[in-house]
Amino acid sequence: MLARIIRNVRALPFAVLLIVATALPVMAGPFEDAVGKLANDEFSDTEEAVGAIATSGNPLAYRIISALQDGRLMADSDTKKVYVTEPDGKSIDAATGAPVDSVPDSAAAVRLNNRLRRTVEAALGGLTLLSPDPARRVQAAQSVFKTHDETMLPVIDGALQKETNKAAKLAFTEARAAILLFKEDATDAEKLEAIATIKARGDQEALALLTGLTGDQPPAIARAAANATSAIQGNLALWSMAQNAWYGLSLGSVLLLAAIGLAITFGVMGVINMAHGEMVMIGAYVTFAVQESIRTRFIELGIAQIPLPFDIPLDLALPIAIPIAFIVTALIGILIERSIIRFLYGRPLETLLATWGLSLVLQQAVRTMFGPTNREVSNPSWMSGAFEIGQITITYNRLWILCFTLAVFALLLAMLRYTALGLEMRAVTQNRRMAASMGIATSRVDALTFGLGSGIAGIAGVALSQIDNVSPNLGQSYIIDSFMVVVFGGVGNLWGTLVGAFTLGIANKFLEPVAGAVLGKIAILVLIILFIQKRPRGLFALKGRAVEA
Repeated sequence: MLARIIRNVRALPFAVLLIVATALPVMAGPFEDAVGKLANDEFSDTEEAVGAIATSGNPLAYRIISALQDGRLMADSDTKKVYVTEPDGKSIDAATGAPVDSVPDSAAAVRLNNRLRRTVEAALGGLTLLSPDPARRVQAAQSVFKTHDETMLPVIDGALQKETNKAAKLAFTEARAAILLFKEDATDAEKLEAIATIKARGDQEALALLTGLTGDQPPAIARAAANATSAIQGNLALWSMAQNAWYGLSLGSVLLLAAIGLAITFGVMGVINMAHGEMVMIGAYVTFAVQESIRTRFIELGIAQIPLPFDIPLDLALPIAIPIAFIVTALIGILIERSIIRFLYGRPLETLLATWGLSLVLQQAVRTMFGPTNREVSNPSWMSGAFEIGQITITYNRLWILCFTLAVFALLLAMLRYTALGLEMRAVTQNRRMAASMGIATSRVDALTFGLGSGIAGIAGVALSQIDNVSPNLGQSYIIDSFMVVVFGGVGNLWGTLVGAFTLGIANKFLEPVAGAVLGKIAILVLIILFIQKRPRGLFALKGRAVEA
């Protein structure tokens, strides 16, 4: 009898262990239960599981829900086991985090529909609301704002109480307002406050949120939402005008850069240079060649390759290309003036035909050297990306081009005012015969002027390579607009070219949304023709005896 009692006592621990093992599924916590629901292959169960996992505080929650979003969450409906397949190919048990050798063949990816995808996005946003990185907290709050998931309200409230960062706190406040606006049991006072918060945000997402309200709202709520919607629409219309103005300034800077050189040659020499666009194109191809040389560490010269003596960062390709493009195109311009243009002074029709034929020759030469296809010129890191001011999006490459154009314009004005060449150019522009009688070599001034105009067109090509396709036809896209800018502003007047370029750029961008791109350009051309009928010398006519004669 005593021996039997001893045997029973020895067996007691094993019995307890057996009871505990069989009772584990029953004693599983809320997190494990939620994970198990993912294996039911029911959208409703999956939605409940996502909410429970997101609010569980378990460290595995983010891995599970992100795997669900990416299609890496596998569930076995037979064993009710759920597995997370990591991006590196390894797998873990979703409930315990324990690594597994392989996912069973019977396991399949947990399915999602559009509603569940929004729920998953909101859950991931809620899980990052307490991230130590303020930028991630703001991003998470923005996600909750878009989905306005009610289950995130406790998390938002808790995060809002602890938040110290100004931007994150505002994002949490807006997310809370979005949730309360659609929460059925929210009071009228809470909804009115939420509408005021969303109205203060004033962007397109706020407008979409307010217009998404159902029509069965109390009169005070409906009236406040309608007023907020109207105010946001008016605000967005003003921001849209500001955005179009920025686009116009951006286009105007491109036109100004392309037209400055033409204004110099046309004003001083009276030459209608139809090959001016090809100088722009050559400058863009010089930029491509410089960038390729830095990327490959070799300078291509025909069939020979010259290695670079030292490494150059690729981000410096653009600054290096600017003086090279200026020198190359300036030398080509001087060569054209000395070999063709100087024999055709006083014969505008022959000059137009000769330079037009020269433009075709230059285009074909570039096609032979570089091929007919577009060439890629990458933006340096400091010209990539964008930032926002209010509701205006400003890209760094356009901003840099605007600043670069104004810098070139200022340098050109200083050169014309404070250098001997500038003084001679102004003298020849105002009265060529008087300048020649004063001992100025007008032929030398003509050659240097044509080279200067061509060189500026070359650096215009450097800038245009950052926003347009580098192709043999690049210059043709800007030659007509450049002539319009020069004639509209006043032939030979740089300030007129500046005002004309920005005026035409802004007018074009305001007409495009109304009339379309093609009709907008036609309307601009008609307006310029009518303007020239009233003021044949443009906005700012040059003054001088020869000019006024």
